[in-house]
Amino acid sequence: MVRIHPTAIVEDGVSIGDGTSVWDNVHVRRGAQIGAQCIVGEKSYVAYDVRIGDRVKINAFVYVCAAVTIEDGVMLSAGTVFTNDRFPRATGDDLTTPRTSDPDEHTLSTLVKAGATIGAHATIGPGLTIGRWAMVGMGSVVTRDVEDHHLVMGNPARSVGAVCSCGEPMVRWGDVDGALALKLSCTRCGLDYSIHEGRVAQLIEAA
Repeated sequence: MVRIHPTAIVEDGVSIGDGTSVWDNVHVRRGAQIGAQCIVGEKSYVAYDVRIGDRVKINAFVYVCAAVTIEDGVMLSAGTVFTNDRFPRATGDDLTTPRTSDPDEHTLSTLVKAGATIGAHATIGPGLTIGRWAMVGMGSVVTRDVEDHHLVMGNPARSVGAVCSCGEPMVRWGDVDGALALKLSCTRCGLDYSIHEGRVAQLIEAA
């Protein structure tokens, strides 16, 4: 069953999966696709043709602009803002004609891969990829791609370490003496990882 609050605006052509809740004063634009078992928090905005996977949690006041794709299991914390144009203008160069808000040749696509978390009030620049299980610290301004399992923070955001799929930070880059390759285990859940030249990968035992 899909639950849509009576104050929410869901335009024609929107697809919403089973078990998803759309809360008060949310606006979902035409052509958007939202998967199953998602939560779209109050006063959030989902633009034209946005793709959202299953079990995605969108907190309050989140702005998801056109050309954004959100994979399964992503968390977008309160006040997250996506952007899709590096050099936006309200009008043409003669100031007499408003520019359309519809996607055009200046619109850049952004992908948030499965399991990633975007912290509260973070801003995500246009044309970026946020990796699987990556974590963006609250208030960060992301201007470049984020690798899988990386923890990024600041303005502009910089990678400061690696984070487990369970959410536990595992290592700070300043604590590993510039090592190019190492193996480590999460102290919370016990999952094992390898790190080689900044790339983080979970180690899967053979059956």
